[in-house]
Amino acid sequence: MPARLHIDLPLLLLLLLICALGLLILYSASGQSGEQVERQLMRLGLAFVLMIAVAQVPPVLLCRWSLPLFLLGLLLLLAVLLVGEQSKGAQRWLDLGVVRFQPSEILKLALPMMLAWYLSLRPMPPRLLDILVTSLLIAVPVLLIAKQPDLGTALLVASAGLTTLFLSGLRWRLIIGLIVLGAAAAPLAWSLMRDYQRRRVLTFLDPGSDPLGAGYHIIQSQIAIGSGGVHGKGWLEGTQSQLEFLPERSTDFIFAVLGEELGLSGVILLMLLYLAVILRGLSIAAQAPDAYSRLLAGSITIVFFVYLFVNMGMVIGLLPVVGVPLPLISYGGTSLVTLMLGFGILMSVQTRRKLLQSE
Repeated sequence: MPARLHIDLPLLLLLLLICALGLLILYSASGQSGEQVERQLMRLGLAFVLMIAVAQVPPVLLCRWSLPLFLLGLLLLLAVLLVGEQSKGAQRWLDLGVVRFQPSEILKLALPMMLAWYLSLRPMPPRLLDILVTSLLIAVPVLLIAKQPDLGTALLVASAGLTTLFLSGLRWRLIIGLIVLGAAAAPLAWSLMRDYQRRRVLTFLDPGSDPLGAGYHIIQSQIAIGSGGVHGKGWLEGTQSQLEFLPERSTDFIFAVLGEELGLSGVILLMLLYLAVILRGLSIAAQAPDAYSRLLAGSITIVFFVYLFVNMGMVIGLLPVVGVPLPLISYGGTSLVTLMLGFGILMSVQTRRKLLQSE
């Protein structure tokens, strides 16, 4: 591999292994649809190319682009509210003719980049004024995304911002205060929820209250995972998935397909691969040469963990259904590209650190 190509080989190999496992599960979940797997393979190819391209960009340039990218993301979110496409009761997409995309995905990276830039220029731990400013920077895009409505993406964007703030050295008394404030605001959040969002929360608390309606997804996914046992029913042999009892089995609930067909052993294998990626990301963040790189790399890594936690918790019934895909496994392109761009940033931070150490 050429020395000038900035790639972190351990991270790259882990991502390739997860994606390979994902394609196997997708083939089964899609009903042995070679066409769907081919489309996903093309998306993976594009995502890896973009990841490698971003890895060549030095963190100093990423720092300079943080504010413009954040402002662009906010403008695109406003454009969604004004002229965005509606689909299934939500207005989340912009159609530019050549490409159709979700601007909210940009904020998953633009927000932590913005906060890392802002906080890195100021003393740490942050002062009260800086905390208020960053809280405002987090609240604006999160509220715009929640209004689309897209609760899952709003949660991920909020976690990206709050993680960056936490990594800046936020004092524990302030963290506890924010938790208490959030708990106190729960009734207000409930009143602002739409009817279908409230039903999701109530179904999470008691899936059996509507087994053929709002609770159907959770019940079927729990049946699929529970029936897999230790070793699973075998690849392509899952009854819940192959007989189409399991809804959204190629996207949000693909983890249930893995649990049914590969069992606990397959779930542990996937979780070990995910854990290795997370540990690699945290290692890169811990060894980052400057505050901006450290905050950004740490935030990207922890948000990846939040992706996993929310999807797996949703599928097994520990969290309400919010429509968050399983990273690198679920069928789809938009969130996949965003994740790979984040991994490209991690590679950029890691390889530039090695260059600085060798000089």
